[in-house]
Amino acid sequence: MEVKPYVRTAMLDGKPAPVTSSGPAGWLKKNLFDGPWNTAATLVALVVVFLLLSHLLPWVFQSVWNAENLAECREIIDATWGPEHSGACWAVIHDRYLQLIYGFYPWDFLWRPNLTFAMMLVAIAPVLFTQLPRKMLIFSCLFPFIGAWLLWGGSIWQPVMVLAGFGIGAAAFRYLAKVNRILSIAAAIVLPVIWWVFVMETVVHGLHAVIPLGLEPVQSNQFGGFMVSIIIGLTAITCSLPLGIMLALGRQTELFIVRTFSVGFIEFIRGVPLITLLFVASTLLNYFMPPGTNFDLIVRVIIMATLFSSAYIAEVVRGGLAALPKGQYEAADSLGLDYWQAQQLIIMPQALKIAIPGIVSTFIGLFKDTTLVSIIGILDPIGLSNAIRADSAWNGIYWELFAFIGFVFFIFCFSMSRYSMYLERKLNTGHR
Repeated sequence: MEVKPYVRTAMLDGKPAPVTSSGPAGWLKKNLFDGPWNTAATLVALVVVFLLLSHLLPWVFQSVWNAENLAECREIIDATWGPEHSGACWAVIHDRYLQLIYGFYPWDFLWRPNLTFAMMLVAIAPVLFTQLPRKMLIFSCLFPFIGAWLLWGGSIWQPVMVLAGFGIGAAAFRYLAKVNRILSIAAAIVLPVIWWVFVMETVVHGLHAVIPLGLEPVQSNQFGGFMVSIIIGLTAITCSLPLGIMLALGRQTELFIVRTFSVGFIEFIRGVPLITLLFVASTLLNYFMPPGTNFDLIVRVIIMATLFSSAYIAEVVRGGLAALPKGQYEAADSLGLDYWQAQQLIIMPQALKIAIPGIVSTFIGLFKDTTLVSIIGILDPIGLSNAIRADSAWNGIYWELFAFIGFVFFIFCFSMSRYSMYLERKLNTGHR
């Protein structure tokens, strides 16, 4: 009997993957129940999470939001859920949330920090997201002067003349660069300092006498809460990145004086605790100023926080520079680029891409370290929480205030972490 071979003339339809290897069931098997040890660890973790949530969730949600004091809050909890129940007294947040956000900033002027925060979001948007129009960067450059004027008030000519100092430095650099580059850099630094220290106040008083435009002044001792943390953290982050990059380049340069200064500055700052620098800012820095100079305490803290963060940023950037292969430098030389062109177009973009995780980690640490200013008398959220707990109405409350403060800090720090991951994915040019 002749057997004819069977040849399929039509393709079979594709079948879905097994349930145990795809979809939710596949994910659970791969990540949670892949073998006896993984299964045991998953079950133990589930028991721990259940025990934590069974105690935490009732405390968080079976709580009180409206009460005049802690005693009334506990009476409401006992009457509603029983005397054995220990719920949270979120009424303290409802009662003092404005103080935790703004400190003792005058209530009639709260529109000023609100407007400043809204303008801040507009200013940093084109810096964080390159899809936005580049013309918005003009507003980003002007925002620090506008924001400072809105928060502290005073004559409008003050920020205008501070901005004029930068204009003087830029003009000096532009015109003297044709003569001598080092001279132009020195003039761009010295001339604005002379303008700000010796000339600006006289010009501001003269202009304000002729055209009196300004806002009601607000003293720095009225600042507080998360507003202080955002002001110090954001300003120090913004200023420390370019300063840290320059220090990293200075540490690798062949110029002896520049390299020695950069190494000495970095090692000194990294060897001193931040709290020590804050004490220096609050007590000793005024001794180096001319007699009669009123150097704002928050500005002093911003300067010290910026210097502290820039030293760590310099080391992170230096690590990125060291990670680049030597061929990148040789490629820049083969194209005929000078030092600054090579750094701008080839070296620094790659080094910063490598250093993104370390830079963002330093920024997150700096933002959290702003809580240290409570030690030198600035009422940040931690300082205000101590003041609130000292009030007889809320004496004895503890966890609710710190839980709220920690939650707000988590939102800011988690947002920075997510943006870091977005930036890494965006700049990832490698092949997987």
